[in-house]
Amino acid sequence: MAMDEKRYPDPEIREYASPPCFAHELSSEYGQPEPGDSWSCVLRWRKAERQRLIEERLAIDADERKERLDRIASRLGLAIGKVSGRIVSGYWPFRGEPDLRNWAITVIECGGRIALPVVIRKGWPLEFRIWSPGDPLERGVWNILVPSRGPSVAPDVVIAPVVGFDGANYRLGYGGGFFDRTLAAMHRRPLVVGVGYAGSRLRTIYPQPHDIPMDIIVTDA
Repeated sequence: MAMDEKRYPDPEIREYASPPCFAHELSSEYGQPEPGDSWSCVLRWRKAERQRLIEERLAIDADERKERLDRIASRLGLAIGKVSGRIVSGYWPFRGEPDLRNWAITVIECGGRIALPVVIRKGWPLEFRIWSPGDPLERGVWNILVPSRGPSVAPDVVIAPVVGFDGANYRLGYGGGFFDRTLAAMHRRPLVVGVGYAGSRLRTIYPQPHDIPMDIIVTDA
């Protein structure tokens, strides 16, 4: 079952064994960690960039958001191609993410099936459950709605919302590591598509050995 979000504090609240760095106190332009900096310094830089990028996308007005969403949906269809007979894992929008729920309905109308990711337990891979409009939902981690029941399925396509991304298709998420852990555990790798706004592109996210790149990033630009 999905766990209550209160069981999971901010994923970036951790203990650090190495000396502190101050990258998170600097601007994105001047606060870039150096290649040899410790993982704790990269984590703090990522946390600062995550906060900045989320605030920027939340500030997008409704009309502009809709225009950007239309462009993303159009390009997403081209990137994925035929959906009939395929399981596409989407997501329930959170904190200004592109809202693809109407697009998901078109996938179902074209003969595909939509799944949504569910956090089963901290440190575990995600589970994917089939969802259709009208199916019962419940509050999961971070108060995101997830299917309340249904068997686990293996998606053919995984759409992963990005907070940020870089030119090598590495994704900056919310810091919990759920998507990386899930992709690493899958027996058959699906097509993995990152979705976000073009303004969220970074020079690099300083990928670590556990980070797994997306196959493609789809944006509004």
